[in-house]
Amino acid sequence: MPHPERQYLDLLARVLAAGDRRLDRTGVGTLSIFGATARFDVSDGVVPILTTKRVYWKTAIKEMLWFVGGGTNIRPLLEQNVHIWTDWPLARYRRATGEAIDQQEFERRVLADPDFARTWGELGPVYGKQWRRWRGADGREHDQIATLLATLKTDPSSRRMLFHAWNVAELDEMALPPCHMVYQFHCTSDGRLNCLMFQRSCDLLLGAPFNWVGTVALQAMLAQQAGLRTGEFVWMAGDVHLYLNHLAQAREQLSRTPRALPRLQLLRHPAGIDEYAIDDFAVEGYDPCPPIRADVAV
Repeated sequence: MPHPERQYLDLLARVLAAGDRRLDRTGVGTLSIFGATARFDVSDGVVPILTTKRVYWKTAIKEMLWFVGGGTNIRPLLEQNVHIWTDWPLARYRRATGEAIDQQEFERRVLADPDFARTWGELGPVYGKQWRRWRGADGREHDQIATLLATLKTDPSSRRMLFHAWNVAELDEMALPPCHMVYQFHCTSDGRLNCLMFQRSCDLLLGAPFNWVGTVALQAMLAQQAGLRTGEFVWMAGDVHLYLNHLAQAREQLSRTPRALPRLQLLRHPAGIDEYAIDDFAVEGYDPCPPIRADVAV
């Protein structure tokens, strides 16, 4: 059987060889293809954390826990040493004030001053807001995660077990419109929970590796809360791209040989979906190649 990570490496090679060279909103430029899929059997705890470079899996899971908790402000992330969302509010602050502040000082102010954090650390109604507090036209808020869990427990054969974040009415208020935008779930007759995630826009070098880890962590939490076992993780994407300043890094990663994938384990069974913490997750057997550094395009 081919190594599961070959799906990712083959996709890297495909984008490098056949990607359409395009301008994009960041001004960096991309090589882009349209339409891609990958499938992973996660039923025995194997998790698709890439081994051809180090993926900081704790950071990815902390981000997912922030989403699940309904977070939209970077301050709780910074308190956990997670810096992956700072670029967008920092850029907004620089535009609004004209101050040439560096990231370290901006983050220091967010952490030190709750009022500054409320004003400048906010990302708008991004993922967590839509997942947990989607506001309908009548003003009612909808907790999509709670509804999903209730359906998993009471009607596991339903074909309506999904949540998404593409709230058209609030897109203009978001620091970044949702990339991983739809999650759909499927229960087998023997009690396995399958998860399909659709990603409209995929930064293949930096985004996909994090998104895969976060999604499987979410799948594990939901399965545990619903009394199920994990099954398959299916990933589908629309615009899959490499930024032009990531091409050398992609070629370097392609020169490496995948190693055995690690296993993810939940160390306790919290009473509810909102009670998980990073210390509840353990990854065993992760022996990756060295990290590959690349800049985020904002």
